[in-house]
Amino acid sequence: MGHPVGGSSAGGNLAAAAALIARDRGGPAIVFQLLIVPVTDLRFATASHEEFSEGYGLTRADMRWYAEHYMSAPGDADHPHASVLRAPDLRDLPPALVVTAECDPLRDEGEAYAERLRAAGVSAEAKRYPGMMHGFLGFTAQLEQAGRALDDIAIALREALAIP
Repeated sequence: MGHPVGGSSAGGNLAAAAALIARDRGGPAIVFQLLIVPVTDLRFATASHEEFSEGYGLTRADMRWYAEHYMSAPGDADHPHASVLRAPDLRDLPPALVVTAECDPLRDEGEAYAERLRAAGVSAEAKRYPGMMHGFLGFTAQLEQAGRALDDIAIALREALAIP
């Protein structure tokens, strides 16, 4: 049996890129992608990036700063290992759960990645949590939606890993 990959925000980007690289290199075997509010496109050209660019924690300026420090050159934003949403082929990737937050600049790109996976024949679910912002899972004691998301993640992992 293979292993799951997962991460939140930039970690979600790294997990999705690891799944893509593992597929292209013939291993290691990855059986599930758990992507929590993931960065999937370093071009930041979605409606949610515009709508939630200020005032919801993570800002457009933050994302630009992170991207500038992650990439060697601006053109790297188009490389599928940096922007998995831009990969030309998403077939044969492991199933995925993509957790998104309604009030997050990254919402639309995460949901677009799940949609592209489904279009490529990959089992993928995007779950949006209403009223939540980036990083909401860090507040499970304070936010009912965060607790619900954590429960949904546990169920998805149990199913993906065949844990009774």
